[in-house]
Amino acid sequence: MNALELLLPGLLAGPDDPAAVRVGSDAVSREALLAAAAVCADRIAGASTVAIEARPELATVIGVLGGLAAGVRVVPIAPDAGPLERDHVLADSAAEVILGRPDWAGSLRCVDLPTVGGSTAATLPTGGAARLVMYTSGTTGPPKGVVLSPEALAADLDALAAAWDWTAEDTLVHGLPLFHVHGLVLGLLGALRQGSRFVHTVRPTPAAYAAAGGSLYFGVPTVWSRVVADPAAAAALRGARLLVSGSAGLPAALSDELMHHCGQRPVERYGMTETLITVSSRAAGERRAGEVGVPLPGVTTRVVADDGTELPADGQNPGELQVRTPTMFDGYLGRPEATAACWTADGWFRTGDVATVGPDGWHRILGRASVDLIKSGGYRIGAGEIEAALLTHPGVGEAAVVGEPDPELGQRIVAYVVAHGVDAAALESHVAQALSVHKRPRRIVFVAELPRNALGKVQKTRLGS
Repeated sequence: MNALELLLPGLLAGPDDPAAVRVGSDAVSREALLAAAAVCADRIAGASTVAIEARPELATVIGVLGGLAAGVRVVPIAPDAGPLERDHVLADSAAEVILGRPDWAGSLRCVDLPTVGGSTAATLPTGGAARLVMYTSGTTGPPKGVVLSPEALAADLDALAAAWDWTAEDTLVHGLPLFHVHGLVLGLLGALRQGSRFVHTVRPTPAAYAAAGGSLYFGVPTVWSRVVADPAAAAALRGARLLVSGSAGLPAALSDELMHHCGQRPVERYGMTETLITVSSRAAGERRAGEVGVPLPGVTTRVVADDGTELPADGQNPGELQVRTPTMFDGYLGRPEATAACWTADGWFRTGDVATVGPDGWHRILGRASVDLIKSGGYRIGAGEIEAALLTHPGVGEAAVVGEPDPELGQRIVAYVVAHGVDAAALESHVAQALSVHKRPRRIVFVAELPRNALGKVQKTRLGS
């Protein structure tokens, strides 16, 4: 069976739609898209790994599907990647072919991507070992290639379809990058698996979201913040069946604003490139601001202390979140030692994220263990709890909390805040009403903006630099 037949049955299903997939102003039917993917697969036959600059264009869709159809490893590269990062990804993945002709290709072998509207005979090859290789952000070292099988992708997309009541009747809209799991796997491949219409707005602007007429919208907190700042666009989304937020924590105040302007809170979910999505609230169930829901079917989780002891599910004790899931990656490309280090002796995957789990199974993600679990004065404190308290002040727009070395406390709590009309003393008084003494910031630093990556995640390692 070809990988597309396994992974994307909705792509092969009829009746066809002349605008089944739209990227910007370009639209294509499933039949024409499948034919173009088959031509692409034929052009790269014999290769083992292909890379593609994943711009928000229909050509990217054709290239990714063509690579999967050819049974090869497909490596999406960020269009804004610097030369050092891009060269690392190309060398680390051992890419033999570049799909398209980016200006940085140099002497690398390039293969032109077919256009739609040519051959309508889609003959897919059989066999091969199709994989997506998605590179991590590299915040703790050089980016690593996360190898994702069609089976893991299919398991996750089916679990999400059940959780979000996602069917072929939906029109999915987003404008997120096609070189990340959120935009490429959940967005594009998810729609093609379910057979729903897919609209990529190129840029995730409120106006583009409002004009798309979708039933299902994906966004990150930055996108949703812009939507609620545009009342007309927010009102246009009242007709949507479901809003989904992910890739970074959604502030409770923003969830409240979406409820007010769009008529619903978004479903929140949690996952990693290595595990795909493992925890989510449900379309038909409760949605709680600041919490990401319960495990998807087949997924189990636990929270552990530094010594590996499982912590009680009381919603109070933060620890590292560990998971078991059928959506797990194959490993880091060419890095068996790094892959092995992700697992506990009893077979749990170490996410590296700090969380609490309540008695009812609801998960709250507090951040990365490396930067968001602060050990101060003998206490273990989640930065996310302090950030949430700061964000309840009407003058605070953004907040990021880190632990800095302290000779007496081990770490002292420092808050970086984007705010207006408020000073440090007022914020200290405000958080004192919500937080115990040992959880309050020892220092508040006002900044014009917080450093963020392409998906809106705060890059805390850049704070104070």
